[in-house]
Amino acid sequence: MGSTGEASFVSRMNSGAGMDVGTERPNAALRQTPTKNDATLNSESVVIQGLLTRSSVLPSGSAYERVTTSVLAANARAAETELRAARLRASAASKNWLPTIGPRISLNSLGDIVSQIVVDQVLFDNGRKKGERAFAKADVEVAAVTLAEDTNDRVATGLGLYLAAAEGREAAHLHRATLREMEHFEYIMSERVRGGVSDMSDLNVIRQKLSEIRASIAASDEAAGTALAELNAMSIAPQNDVRGLQALSVSASAAQPLAVTRAEAEKERDIAQARIDRANQLPGISAQAAVGENSGAGITAGGTGIGLGTSARLQAISAAKEAAGRRVAQATEDANRTLRKLEGQVAAKARQAQESRGLTAQAKANLNLFRAQYEAGRRPVMDVVGVYETFAARQTSEITLKFEALRLQIELARVQGVLADGDQI
Repeated sequence: MGSTGEASFVSRMNSGAGMDVGTERPNAALRQTPTKNDATLNSESVVIQGLLTRSSVLPSGSAYERVTTSVLAANARAAETELRAARLRASAASKNWLPTIGPRISLNSLGDIVSQIVVDQVLFDNGRKKGERAFAKADVEVAAVTLAEDTNDRVATGLGLYLAAAEGREAAHLHRATLREMEHFEYIMSERVRGGVSDMSDLNVIRQKLSEIRASIAASDEAAGTALAELNAMSIAPQNDVRGLQALSVSASAAQPLAVTRAEAEKERDIAQARIDRANQLPGISAQAAVGENSGAGITAGGTGIGLGTSARLQAISAAKEAAGRRVAQATEDANRTLRKLEGQVAAKARQAQESRGLTAQAKANLNLFRAQYEAGRRPVMDVVGVYETFAARQTSEITLKFEALRLQIELARVQGVLADGDQI
């Protein structure tokens, strides 16, 4: 399982325990199975150049980068295989203008077998060969975009699981602190009930709250454990000890959305296919030479016969070109809407998180005031319990908003394809 024949890929089955996942992988798609056509293809393709120049927005040396490196090192990279195949097809298509040579064996009416070597050279094909070369080139671009999308999706999934585990741990830590405070209030209330100062109903209310807090702790621990187990399953090394959170510096103008890049590549491929279809509707000219028995040479003309429906078929092919352009415009509009929405949500969550921190500070100040009044004998215990609940709820809301903002930043970077360096993909 450590080799695909043409190139090795990283597998959890053949990775050593001490493997350095920070080492650059040697099987980057554009450097594997090189062909003579690659340099021309990469230099002439605006799409591939745009993908190669994308830079990751993940902070260098951060926990995000460690998770990303481990997740990508365990990636099966099926899309990379398709890209290699597309590059080889493009290399083959780049030579389609050369003559073809092949055998021809026939049986004549006398029962004799005639064998020949036939050389065929296209002289005029209405642009079909050129369309085939353009189609193969665009097919490479589409495969390259697919690889970039798959890589960014995988990174986003891994980071989402990492954030889910971190949120679960942070929530569980908060709930445990709340539990300790509530257990203290339970002790005070139980002593007051024992002394006949307070009613048993108040003690039962506090005990119910303790049960709810313990349930919240269990739920948070389970969420963190599940997310971490899933993250480890898609990583080359366990991520249990990775810690740290950091906001991403990403905006809606970081890079062209991958959906638009894909639409542009597919547009070129559709136009090339339309050229091929059009050429197939018109007659072409080719020269043939046969070497062997009954050798000879000649020029032939052929193609799909021209009939009453030819004009309509040609119009349909032209309409396909226009439709490809319109799909790019629609993809651009949809991507801009998505970017504007995500950018607004990121700003809104950041504002809400800031407000939540202010509300938490106010709740803490109220709690301190009620505690002082309780110690002075001017407040009952249940009043302090209620204010502490409000304080704990504000803390929980602050954690939720913080992680929602981080997830939106990752989603914004995923849409633009800047969760990984293009030249490393």
